[in-house]
Amino acid sequence: MSVDRFEELVGDALDALPPALGALMDNVVVFVEDDHDEGLLGLYEGIPLTERDQYGVGWGELPLPDRITVFRLPICRLARDEDEVVEEVLVTVVHEVAHHFGIDDDRLVELGWD
Repeated sequence: MSVDRFEELVGDALDALPPALGALMDNVVVFVEDDHDEGLLGLYEGIPLTERDQYGVGWGELPLPDRITVFRLPICRLARDEDEVVEEVLVTVVHEVAHHFGIDDDRLVELGWD
């Protein structure tokens, strides 16, 4: 799958999030990269909203944004067809956005997002 098409799917997955949830996302940027050394499908790097303490303005410089990365090649290798890529991209985006909100892997499994 081309990079452009994959990026479109990531955008569609972000657009599929409930608008109220998207409005609560704070200082986070989403990237698409080809691969990860450990074969991860996605990665959240940052400080979850639940752990931020008076973060940002008033404390000097604005912090760098949190980063969500979705890895194209591991997802494409996992999927048998484009429909499965679409589904895995959605699951991966939801999973990483959940980490931004402080939801851990165990809770995601409880919620059926494993």
